[in-house]
Amino acid sequence: MTDGNEWDPDDYDDGHGFVHEYGRDLLTLLDPEPGERVLDLGCGTGHLTAALADSGAEAVGIDASAEMVRRARETYPSLDFERADARTYAPERSFDAVFSNAALHWIPGPDHDAVLSTVADALAADGRFVAEFGGHGNVRRITDALEAELAEHGHEVAHPWYFPTIGEYAPRLEAHGFEVASARLFDRPTELDGGEDGLREWVGMFGDEFFDGVAAAERERVLDAVEDRVRDELFDADGETWTADYRRLRVVAKM
Repeated sequence: MTDGNEWDPDDYDDGHGFVHEYGRDLLTLLDPEPGERVLDLGCGTGHLTAALADSGAEAVGIDASAEMVRRARETYPSLDFERADARTYAPERSFDAVFSNAALHWIPGPDHDAVLSTVADALAADGRFVAEFGGHGNVRRITDALEAELAEHGHEVAHPWYFPTIGEYAPRLEAHGFEVASARLFDRPTELDGGEDGLREWVGMFGDEFFDGVAAAERERVLDAVEDRVRDELFDADGETWTADYRRLRVVAKM
């Protein structure tokens, strides 16, 4: 996670647990071996770091959010968590693998060369990097509606998240010495918790940067209008469930 959003660990775990649950599939792809040192980059509240440790790996979790790191340490006191910026992190020892789930899209695009330098420097020879994050077109219906409604209310908003294409990201990896073993961009429609309020709660969890300088009452009016814009496409009235139009970019790269 990065400092651009205000992270609430309770809300994150209780209302958005799908984030780390989907990440367990990525752990299978990583296939950590007992004794390997693995860095969990953007560890959040630490659930996947704990799963790495359960596999026998020596896991270290880093996150830029003090609140998330505090919760991870409380929940898993025997594990190693550090508050650190992925753009500048400099570990004392190298890692056999770097793992990252649903975190890199929070870091601005221009800063990803610094992130990839961090990852490359942190890896031992023949180390591997396995990551999944928002890819090109991720939650486009939602962000298009947010931007349109904010513009109608007189607010100019620059899209705060980074959702690259394979063609954009693979060369960035190669420029930092990685061999891209695989890269996949795929749709993953994701049901949101919270029933009728699910979309609003999702924006409340992840979308602070859209509402910088927007008063609370106006924010609610914008969210009402956003719901109206996307309801036909994203809301199942029978099941009272919102489904976010997630698209993910999954990469496996080796030094």
